[in-house]
Amino acid sequence: MSIIQSIILAIVEGLTEFLPISSTGHMVLTSSFLGIENDKFTKLFEVCIQLGAILAVVALYWKKFFDFSKWQFYVKLLLAVVPALIFGKLFDDLIDEHLGSPGFIATILLLGGILLLFVDNWFKRPTVFEEPDINNISAIKIGMYQCLAIMFPGLSRSAATIIGGMQQKLTRSLAAEFSFFLAVPTMTAATGYKLLKFIKEEGSITGEQVKLLCIGNIVAFVVAVIAIKFFISVLNKYGFKYFGIYRIVVGIIILALLASGQSLSVV
Repeated sequence: MSIIQSIILAIVEGLTEFLPISSTGHMVLTSSFLGIENDKFTKLFEVCIQLGAILAVVALYWKKFFDFSKWQFYVKLLLAVVPALIFGKLFDDLIDEHLGSPGFIATILLLGGILLLFVDNWFKRPTVFEEPDINNISAIKIGMYQCLAIMFPGLSRSAATIIGGMQQKLTRSLAAEFSFFLAVPTMTAATGYKLLKFIKEEGSITGEQVKLLCIGNIVAFVVAVIAIKFFISVLNKYGFKYFGIYRIVVGIIILALLASGQSLSVV
């Protein structure tokens, strides 16, 4: 992986992490376009730079995230992240080997896009307007929705958890905010696990790889700060409809290219 390739992937990550269009799916497709999808470090990179994007949440919401007087908030995040940790550990190898192909991801993008066309009409009467009103059971259920995104790359972690929050009667904006916060422990754990697994299998991580990870995380962080503000604005104004249309278009294009026998790589 070159520095330019790492920057391209990081920009894609920062733009898509908090949008309901699947950052993982877009990075896999981008790495396929770049011709580096089968490299083991690429798979590590795709996970680790998500942490940089996630830290944008901490930067933008630091007053709320570090308000230690409200310890119940951290309990909810802990309860919500546990299902993802369990599923991620159990199915990590299966996902990497069989569910990360461009064809599978494009299919999930398409199907998920169709789903997003109808979501706004399903949850029109929210009753939970503030974070303190989210109970522990609801937090666990939202965490279970996050597992769907782990099991089906291309579904979108943010889409799954926001929809899960809305199903639990959260307002759309509160569901998005809780999804952002939940991403912090989730991706911190995923990054640590993937990094340790990579070092165990490869023996070490080189200085050049560390440099690429640092560059990727910084770029993803900066781009994500901008993307978060954009997403909240669009979500509150238009809902999920246009994100669904985008997913459908991208999914159809990728599937058409694959069906025609064309390689996604442009390298």
